Amino acid sequence: MSAIEELKVTMARLRAPDGCPWDQEQTHATLVRCLIDEVSELIDTIDRGDSAHMREELGDVLIQIVFHAQIESEAGNFSFEDVAREINEKLVRRHPHVFGPSKLATSEQVIAKWEEIKATEKKNGPVAKGVFKALPPRLPALMFAEAVWKQIEKQSLPADGVVDAAQVRALGEQLDEAILGKRLFELTAAARAKGLDPEGALRLHATNVMRDVEARLQPAP
Repeated sequence: MSAIEELKVTMARLRAPDGCPWDQEQTHATLVRCLIDEVSELIDTIDRGDSAHMREELGDVLIQIVFHAQIESEAGNFSFEDVAREINEKLVRRHPHVFGPSKLATSEQVIAKWEEIKATEKKNGPVAKGVFKALPPRLPALMFAEAVWKQIEKQSLPADGVVDAAQVRALGEQLDEAILGKRLFELTAAARAKGLDPEGALRLHATNVMRDVEARLQPAP
């Protein structure tokens, strides 16, 4: 039996009627915090270059996936094999330059082809309303703001007066990774000193940018 099969058997045993009371009680919703915590701990090992502990943290993330798949398997919806099969098919489909006859020479070409193929695939999630594609609602504020700006740039959306593009370019010329980290930390510290929520403030501003840009694209009454 492979290691992944052993893991699935263990998870099923924990969830069985005579298994672990805690594991039996868990739902997708109750496991969300565990998933966030485990991913955060994995990211920490990556940031520290700590390969010795990365294997353990990868395992902690993997068990969350197995746990969620086991819950769905018990409900008769899908299994871990279905999850693995679907992502494998997606990888093969989105890499025709590796698994097909076409050839791509650069990462930029690969990304462009990936987006082209992705656009043709049937979307299983909710249909986005407005010009911004649906973004995961639980993205951390920094990732959310970055995703909003990425879409503004990618689609050449009218953001003049909403975002000061000249200021963005000027700031970009002054930044490197060390300076960026320092400024973000100092802004966070200053926000705490003032009793402000930097996560909430950035999320609100990014949301307002989205709304203002979309409002500019609405037809006049």
